[in-house]
Amino acid sequence: MSPLAIFHRLAHDTYSSLLLSMVPLSLFPSDKCSILLVIYDFNALFNLDFVVNVFSSVERPNLLSFSVLKLGVLSFTSSLKSQVRSFKASTSEDTITRISLWWEQARAVVAVPVFKFLVALCLIMSVMLFVEMMYMGLVVAYIKLFKRKPEKVYKWEAMEEDDVECGSESFPMVLVQIPMYNEKEVCEQSIAAACKISWPSNRIIIQVLDDSTDPASKELVKKECERWSKEGVNITFEIRDNRKGYKAGALREGMKHSYVKQCDYVAIFDADFQPEPDFLFRTVPFLIHNPKLALVQGRWEFVNAGQCMMTRLQEMSLSYHFMVEQQVGSSTFAFFGFNGTAGVWRISALNESGGWNDQTTVEDMDLAVRATLRGWKLLYLDDLKVKSELPCSFNALRSQQHRWTCGPANLFRKMAGKIIRSENVSLWKKLYMLYSFFFMRKLVAHVLSFCFYCVILPATVLFPEVTVPKWAAFYLPSLITLLIALGRLRSIHLLAFWVLFENAMSLVRTKALVMGLFETGRVQEWVVTEKLGDGLKTKLIAQAPEEHHVRFRDRVHLLELLVGAYLLFCGWYDIIYGKQTLFLYLLFQSMGFFVVGFGYVGKYVAASSS
Repeated sequence: MSPLAIFHRLAHDTYSSLLLSMVPLSLFPSDKCSILLVIYDFNALFNLDFVVNVFSSVERPNLLSFSVLKLGVLSFTSSLKSQVRSFKASTSEDTITRISLWWEQARAVVAVPVFKFLVALCLIMSVMLFVEMMYMGLVVAYIKLFKRKPEKVYKWEAMEEDDVECGSESFPMVLVQIPMYNEKEVCEQSIAAACKISWPSNRIIIQVLDDSTDPASKELVKKECERWSKEGVNITFEIRDNRKGYKAGALREGMKHSYVKQCDYVAIFDADFQPEPDFLFRTVPFLIHNPKLALVQGRWEFVNAGQCMMTRLQEMSLSYHFMVEQQVGSSTFAFFGFNGTAGVWRISALNESGGWNDQTTVEDMDLAVRATLRGWKLLYLDDLKVKSELPCSFNALRSQQHRWTCGPANLFRKMAGKIIRSENVSLWKKLYMLYSFFFMRKLVAHVLSFCFYCVILPATVLFPEVTVPKWAAFYLPSLITLLIALGRLRSIHLLAFWVLFENAMSLVRTKALVMGLFETGRVQEWVVTEKLGDGLKTKLIAQAPEEHHVRFRDRVHLLELLVGAYLLFCGWYDIIYGKQTLFLYLLFQSMGFFVVGFGYVGKYVAASSS
């Protein structure tokens, strides 16, 4: 029944009951009846139960009249309540029907077309990423097959190591910089490794740049420098009053000292890096014999890769980065992103490019781009390995990944125009820098991992009208994963865990990417990655019984839990209503997000005193 008909019937029943009840009211005095009628009519609109109660205050001439009147009122109130309930039920059903119709129209006209567009966009990005990775795979295969080693591409002559003890003046002057910040766990081994580098003692300067705010760390670094100085090593201990510019600021201040003017090259090692004694003998000759070469970069090797599952998975990703991405950039266009450590710069190229920029969290990549725009070339040596340490704390990894994603995105925003306008870079090199290096690897790869595999693909179970081809949902991701696994074959049995972990980490990276592109939030935040050094195993064993004291709220990450709940809902929806087998992936991926969201990944160690 329509609402209009209900109102018509409601009015009819109201006045019918009122006329019926007015017969016994004539037995009452006129003033009482008028009061009763007013109350009666008022309660017909607002409070029906009050009508019956009013009779207790009305003077009744006889019981029969009152009973008749009471029956009339009760008949009226019962009829009115019944009509109101019918009206409410009809209105509620009508509202639900209207909402349902509105949603179906909006779904057909807006939601489904938009969703189809997003799926198509993700499919295009998937193909683009696959083509990019196939291209890099072919380049690496060509390098390996035809043995295109850097020694054959660039001029290179071995330096006579016999001249080291003689202090030959033919050796160029090299500065070794070691920036530190509260690094008491690793300072001794990193300083020792730098001091043991094979090079004439009068042709090398070890410069320790200590920004520590922890007095114990600063004192330990100072004593270690004094100890090596007494053994005849040319080592300096430099501090400053503030941490302006963080690592970039420390490196820039270190280059201002007067003794640096006599140096030709500068090698940089983070506090957890341990170069081999022959590091300079394998890198400096390239710089000596190739005047347009600005940088020689080595590969990272991880001493704690087997510490836990999280470090093993990190090793897989970083091994692909070095073995494929860095090698392809170096071999094809002599450009790649400097990794900030384990590299040697020509000081003249560094100064010509503007020196260290502290207005970015990726000062290393920023310098590499600016040097390339000046016409300088960069060289990566895949067989030159330098020992380093992976973060085994999940919070440390999150901070590191945030910086490594936010920084390049922000750098792309700032440098894209300069790359396009540069006159020292060829058109193909510009295309490589903008498309392959920045757009595909720093933007598309992160967006696709999260938006497609963690948001859009799961939502297809809610939109049966939208289908994702099997080649995009399964075959392409599988091939891409296998290509990445080639970087570390000994961990190929962990491939499924790597996929789940990388997708879970893609949330952090996508959030950081948005911050970097739009310069919001923590775009300039610098958090030093926690390092544990040689005492790693002892420290973890000693603190294992105390791990349960870690506060629960410090482990929980709400966004990861929300995405996990979304994937779990989509998985169960697919089981109940769907006709696909996507629920297998959705349920496992939701578990991955829950594990990460509750912080049950990596190792938890007590924070340092800093």
